[in-house]
Parts: sequence; structure tokens; C-alpha cells
Amino acid sequence: MAAGPFRALLLLLWVLSTAADRLWWSSHGGLPAWDQADYLNSALDHGRALGLLPAGSWQGWQALLDLSPKIPPLGSLVNGAIIAVSGDAPAQAAWSLSLWNGLLLLATAGWALSLRSPQRLAREFALLAAAAVSLAPMLLELRTDYLLELPLTACVTLALWRVGCWLDNTRPTSWWQALIAALAVAVALLVKQSALLVLIPACAWALVVALRSGVRRQAQLALGLAVVTLSLLPWLHHNWITTLGGTNRAVIESAAREGDPGVLTLAGWLWYPRLIPDQIGWVLLVIGLSGLVLLLQQWRSGLVAPSRDGGDRRQAWVWLLGMLVLGWLFTNLSPNKDSRYIAPLLPPLLLLLSRGWLQWGLWIRGRWPVQARWLPGAALAIGGLAAATPAWMQQSARLQNPHQGPLESIVQRAGGGVPGVAPKTLIVVPSTPDLNQHNVSYYGRRSGGQLVGRQLGGSLDHVQPVLNYAELVLLAEGDQGSVRKAARRLDRAVRDSGVFERVDTFSRPGGGSYSLWRRRADVPVSLGFDQRFPALASALEKGPSGLDPIFRSVAIEHMLDGHFLYRGPAREAALARLRAYPGDRQARWTLALLAVLANRPTEASRQFAALEQALPDNPWPSAFRAVVLLAGWNPSEAAAVASAANERQGDQPVLMGLDAAGSVLSGAIWRLPDAVDILPKAIRVIEQSLNPQENASS
Repeated sequence: MAAGPFRALLLLLWVLSTAADRLWWSSHGGLPAWDQADYLNSALDHGRALGLLPAGSWQGWQALLDLSPKIPPLGSLVNGAIIAVSGDAPAQAAWSLSLWNGLLLLATAGWALSLRSPQRLAREFALLAAAAVSLAPMLLELRTDYLLELPLTACVTLALWRVGCWLDNTRPTSWWQALIAALAVAVALLVKQSALLVLIPACAWALVVALRSGVRRQAQLALGLAVVTLSLLPWLHHNWITTLGGTNRAVIESAAREGDPGVLTLAGWLWYPRLIPDQIGWVLLVIGLSGLVLLLQQWRSGLVAPSRDGGDRRQAWVWLLGMLVLGWLFTNLSPNKDSRYIAPLLPPLLLLLSRGWLQWGLWIRGRWPVQARWLPGAALAIGGLAAATPAWMQQSARLQNPHQGPLESIVQRAGGGVPGVAPKTLIVVPSTPDLNQHNVSYYGRRSGGQLVGRQLGGSLDHVQPVLNYAELVLLAEGDQGSVRKAARRLDRAVRDSGVFERVDTFSRPGGGSYSLWRRRADVPVSLGFDQRFPALASALEKGPSGLDPIFRSVAIEHMLDGHFLYRGPAREAALARLRAYPGDRQARWTLALLAVLANRPTEASRQFAALEQALPDNPWPSAFRAVVLLAGWNPSEAAAVASAANERQGDQPVLMGLDAAGSVLSGAIWRLPDAVDILPKAIRVIEQSLNPQENASS
């Protein structure tokens, strides 16, 4: 096949798959559920931060990085830019999935071309592999589900292809190949950090090959590692603490909560393989595997030479098989299991199975040479239809019951989705696929709106703050499934307290209703958080014992005020007090805590340094300053601050621990024994400070 028809057919394949996706979106598109709405919100946030969407403007790099505390920003940046062009309705925003699918098809076809030679024959195999990717049920599902798994799969496939091309020792080593491979790896990691599960073994393989090669390839590896590191560094430096915390919750805590099988159990090792038939389809699997068996038999009988007559490039296939096995191994080592997590390995698996399909075509061509022009193509077309039919039926069945509800009416009645309206927060007590805090926020901020949803009701501690400070509350009537006792208590308090009045009621398609409640005009809001914040911040003067009440109050306030509107007035009031009285300690504590909450370690360090001068006998300003310096990747200065403070205060375990930790992190590895010895003591001091009553009773 010539290059021109090949490109045209590959483009046609993308057009047909996109047309099918748009048909499903237009016919079955419902309301986005929790995760889908969360990713839509992230795309909307990044589009606004770039100044591409209404109510948004460029606020600087730090403000942009603030929007991706747990997951890298590249996927949301691309999706937000596409929303600016396509529109912000979920079905319109999903055009980004079609573009990511185009990248996936391109990467799959490119990888297929590198697996066989000559190019004329390889193009037939590439089209076959791209068609298999288009028909796989799991990848069909990801094309109509607004998640990051499709961008992740596309970018990981691209990265594996390009790294494999760079490692190919049958071609001369190229600096351009190394640079392209490094950029592809960086792009995959900037979409989602779970790409590491596949790219760690790929990079380890590349490292081993480079170390066994000449200086030129080793220099190219060093260039690639530098490109990847520099690409990740800004985001990782800004968000490393929240990323570690979010990864721990998503991987370890989620696995324990959901009861996923253990890493070392048989059920754990079989968890992903048992999903493969449903994820790629029985037709693709059976015909592909049988074709591979046929190929192996022909190799053993000498009818086909593995690397010559068959047109297969041995090293490229070794790379693909290695990535499949190692990728599955590393993915399986992750404690949290989900059917989506194996998606990045489906394209290489489909490439392998497509080789089996191709082998059947070659066998038919050799068995009936007279009909060689049309019979293999006809057989593969029939097989493709057999594979497409169940995949299409499975996809249609999945989309038959989309989430429906009065979400848009509720948001409109609450004042969301309207440009120019003052920011509002709607407290959402129910949490269902058709209505939750995430999709309320997305619909409330479409078209430049400023309404966000926040969920409360998970604790009895939420009841009184809602009665004191909330403006808008959404409740549910009728069957809601399992509801926490605290949520029922909050529901009754809103209805019976006399603080709120019912604004409107909205019927639910499955029975029951939602009701919107607004604070009565004659019931004023209690003292604002911006006025209570300075007293809370001053509790830091007591050390760790002041942290718990601060962060419990802040956690609830961030639900009541989803826009963090308290920060501006609190900061302005603190600055005004400092202008009037530069030695005002409460103002310094206020500014320091605001900087910590906003993830501004440099500003926090400056405020804690001023408090060190104001409170020379208090060790905690120095301790807090050392902590934020460590958070800002400045361990040497953190060690110096802690060491100087410890000399002033005498032997303080917390300061000694921070000094040792900062020294080790800055390269003084001879301080490691000191760190191992003192850090447990420092942790005990902090725990005793956090639980003074418990320690007193014991």
C-alpha cells in the first residue's frame, strides 16, 4: 500500500470513529457524574486561568499551578483550550476526547509501522492495528466517558513507540529521536502520574541499554532525562505535598476502603487478566490469539523466518512484549485496582493480537493464491464486522440509561450559569450520580457563572456551621439509598430551624424530589470567617496544639465558602494593622497562615521570620519557618534556621529533628544517623502537643 492511500484510510478511520462517538453523545449524553464532572471542572478552571473562557484571566504561573494540586495539568490545559473553541456543554467539551483518540490512532499506527518491514507491507498491518484500537470495547467506552484515561492511553502509547524507536540499534542513534522520545515521556507524565506504572520499566530498560552502549547514546539518555525532569519540575515543585497526599488516598486508602485484592494474592495477579476478554472483545481476542499460535507453528516448522520472510523486526517486537509484561507487572503492584487502570496497556496488546489477525490474512493468501487479491481483505472485513457488532452493542447498552435530573433547573434557580453574578456557594447535602457538588459546580460556572457546589453532611460537626453561615442549601426528598446519620440530622436542621426558607422544589425522574433552600432575610449570617480568622491564626503561637482547631475550622469554611472569599478581606485587614503597628503579632500570624493555605512557602517563610524576631523565646515560629522552607525545596536554609533556633532555645527535639532532616536533604548524608535518632523523639513531642488531654490521663 502506498503512503497516500494509507494516510487517507487512517484519517477515514478517525472520522468514522468520531462520527460514532458524536452520535452516542447526541443520543445518550446524560449528566456527568462525580469523576466526570470533576475533570470537567478542572478543564474549566484551566481554560479560565489561560484567559480563554468567560470570567477568567491570566493570573500568573503560580495561580495556574494552584489548579492542579493532585494531578498534572497538561490534560486539563488541552481540554480547557478545546472547550474555548467547542463550547462548555458536556457533549461539546467531549470533542477533546475525539482529538485524543486521533493521537491514539496515530501513535498506534506509527508503532505498528516500526514493527514490520518493508513499509509497503507494514502499512496494511498499521491499518489493521488502528482498526482494532477503534473497535476495542474499553477504548470505545473511554471515548464517551469524560476522564483522563483516554489522554493517558494515547500519550503512553506515543511515549512507548518513540522510546522504542530511539532504542532500535538497527538504526543510527539520533539526537532528534532522543529528544522526541523524552518529550513524549514528559507529555505522558504531565497528563497523569499513573503513567509511571508503564514508563518506569520503559525508562529502566532504556537506562540498561544506554549503559551497555556507547558514549553517544549515554549522552542522549542524559539529555532525555534532563528534558523530562525540567518538564515536570515546575508542577512537582509547587504541588509535591498535595500530590503525595492525594496519591496516598487514591491508591492505598482507596484500596483498603474498597477491599481490593492484595498485591501478593492470586486474586490480585488475576484481577486484570480476567478483564481482558470484555475490554477488547472475544472476537479480537480469539482470532488474534489463534493467529499467533499459527505464526508460532509456522516458525517452528520453518515455513516462516521470524525476522525476514515474515517482515517482522525482532527487536521491535521484543520491546513491545517486554513493555506488555513489565507494564502489567508494575500496574498489578499498585494496591488500588480499577478496570480503567489497565487501559494504557491495551494498545500494545492489540498490536500483538493484530499480528495474529494479519497472520490469518497471510495464511489465506498463501492457501488460495488465485483469490489473493480480494479474499484476505474480505475475510478480515468479515472478522472486523464480527468484532464491531458486539462492541457497538455493548457500548449502546452502557449508554442506554444516562444520568438524568433537574440539575440545570436547580443551578439556574440558584443563580448559577449567569455571567456577572456575584460568587455563591450552594451546600449540596445529597450526593448522587445525577446531582452532586462536582456537577453543580460545573453547571454553575458555565458561561462565566460563579456558583460552586460544596458537600456537607458527612459529620455532625457540620450542622451548626451550616445554620450559622450558609446562604443556599440543596436537600432531597424520597428514596436516596444509604444516607449517613449526620446528613439526615443536617437535613432536619435546615428544614426545622426556621433559618432557611424553601425556594423551589424539583422533581426527580426516578421518583422523589430536590428542594432548594435560602437563608431567610431576617436571619443574618454570624460573624464572618475573615473576622474570626486572626484569632484562629494566633493559636499557632502555641505550636502544634493550635493546628487541629485551625484546620478543622478551615476545612468546614472551605465548604461553606467555595470561592475562599475570606482571604482577601483577612489579608487586607492584617496589612492595615501592620501599617498602623508594625509589631502586631496577630497580623503576622494571619499573613503566615494565609500564605500556608495558599501554598506560598516563600511568603510564609518571610512572615515566620518576622515572628522569630518578635518572639525570640518561642521555638514555634522557627519550627514553622523550617517546615515551609522544606516544603519549598530549600533544605539547607531550613537546617540553618532550625539549628540557630535550637542554639537559642536549648535542646528542642522538634528543632533538632528539622535541623537533621534539612541537613540530610541538602546532601549532608553523614547526619543520617542523627536524623534517625532524633526524628522519632520529635514526632512524639508533636503527638503529645496535639493530644495533651490523652497524655495527661495516661
